[in-house]
Amino acid sequence: MPDIEIYTQLFCPYCERAVHTLTRKGVPFREIAAQSGSAAREESIRRSGRTSVPQIFIDGQHIGGCDDLLALDRAGKLDPLLGLA
Repeated sequence: MPDIEIYTQLFCPYCERAVHTLTRKGVPFREIAAQSGSAAREESIRRSGRTSVPQIFIDGQHIGGCDDLLALDRAGKLDPLLGLA
């Protein structure tokens, strides 16, 4: 199984949708609380180059945010990244 990390914050509908998608896929992932102004948020920005959440990494590769995750899923490219294909 790949190492999956997702930076999120409370009350973020995009974060909730991305977490739901990964949960539905049945893959283990590490959710990192990245509230605005936190060290985790600064780390997310440094790693991704983006200031928004969620930011998703699979085996250290930046996948993007929720829309990017869902686009990969629609295109049939997410399952191979998750080791499900």
